Amino acid sequence: MPFALELALDPATLVILFAVAFTAGFIDAIAGGGGLLTIPALLTAGLPPHLVLGTNKLCATFGSATASYTFYRRRLFEPGLWRRALIGTAIGAAVGAVVAQFMPASWLNQLLPLVVSACGIYLLFSHMPAKSASDAVVIGRRRQWPQSLSLGFYDGVAGPGTGAFWTVSSMLLYPLDLLRASGVARTMNFVSNAMALAVFIIGGHVAWVLGIGMGLALMAGAYFGARTAIRGGSRFIRPVFILVVLAMSLRLAWQHWFGVA
Repeated sequence: MPFALELALDPATLVILFAVAFTAGFIDAIAGGGGLLTIPALLTAGLPPHLVLGTNKLCATFGSATASYTFYRRRLFEPGLWRRALIGTAIGAAVGAVVAQFMPASWLNQLLPLVVSACGIYLLFSHMPAKSASDAVVIGRRRQWPQSLSLGFYDGVAGPGTGAFWTVSSMLLYPLDLLRASGVARTMNFVSNAMALAVFIIGGHVAWVLGIGMGLALMAGAYFGARTAIRGGSRFIRPVFILVVLAMSLRLAWQHWFGVA
């Protein structure tokens, strides 16, 4: 069935989906929230909600892997300080993806647009503290469990805005500036995407050709986005973050209230 749906998509729709994926990868590497673009695009293309979630996880894994490696290579993320968060994120994402598998499609059709809209509104008005981080930061270990389990679970169930939630919560919980918090967010996003993807693959809810094509486009966008974010630093990330959330909140509110795709 997924393959038949992919064959039914016309070339113009595929081009638009690939362009959306590239843009989402660029934005996601900078500020998070790439799912605010890709999930509505896949829903608009006519894919069933379970297939949307699985395919989105496939292409998102490409982009988050590229972005997280870029931040790690620039020494903006140290895995040794985040062992508990890495484990908690993997567990939470796997459980969340299993829960999503058993949700009726009618629930997801109603839930996904509402979740995306709510995420956009929250991220727009949430406080983003500005902290200067030294190279030797003290990372609280116990705080990692509730943060990673809850955000991993959310990413497994739905996902839009998870990277941005990781960025904001990491800045609130730890002595991190926006750039280092972005490095944490990109890595945790990769872990939760990969774990949730494994569950969706087992459930058969992945459109492989479409997901790989969008994934390659998203990977290219993430590569340029991560490099741009690292060069520009917090001064560049902050306005992009706000503009993206504002634009997507307005678009999704319009679509939800007026039924305009």
